[in-house]
Amino acid sequence: MVDVLQRKRLARLPRPLRIAIDWAVTIVVAIAAVLALKAYVVAPYRIPSSSMEPALHCARPGEGCLAHFSDRVLACRICLDLSGPSRGDIVVFKAPPKAARECSEGGTYVKRLIGLPGETVRERSGHVFVDGRPLKEPYVEFRDTESGTWHVPKGEYFFMGDNRAASCDSRRWGSVPRGNLIGTVFFRYWPPNRIGIP
Repeated sequence: MVDVLQRKRLARLPRPLRIAIDWAVTIVVAIAAVLALKAYVVAPYRIPSSSMEPALHCARPGEGCLAHFSDRVLACRICLDLSGPSRGDIVVFKAPPKAARECSEGGTYVKRLIGLPGETVRERSGHVFVDGRPLKEPYVEFRDTESGTWHVPKGEYFFMGDNRAASCDSRRWGSVPRGNLIGTVFFRYWPPNRIGIP
């Protein structure tokens, strides 16, 4: 009944005003939908450093960058709610405070998930072992010669960049609490010649 009365009132308005109201409502709804989508489902990110080369490029003249344009990716926020993160996923997360001190930069990071809660991660001469088993890493082209052992606490995750020689990651600043994880990277949308799944 209320809807019918509102339609009758709108019908009395001049046609240009009705069209303007229709457009305004459409634009507001579209903006609200995009903001909700970004906040709860998918968010875009740009790759700023060479820590994930060659899977994800950053732009020259950045140190170690292999491309003319930085890759831009989409991270699925809701995916982490539907199923937990898996080893090998590329994840966007809020870096712990120690990362800002160790890497001279805090904020949002994009790295590969290596160690799950309760596991022990060991690196020997650039090769990674999880709970004593070697980790197959076909995505790593640039290894370092580092060695170390880290235990991943319950409720936390251990991340490393694919470009091991140029990545400031969990090896330096520790594991990341589950609450800091933002989303899993599932699609690269820029530049056009690299569109696809990373």
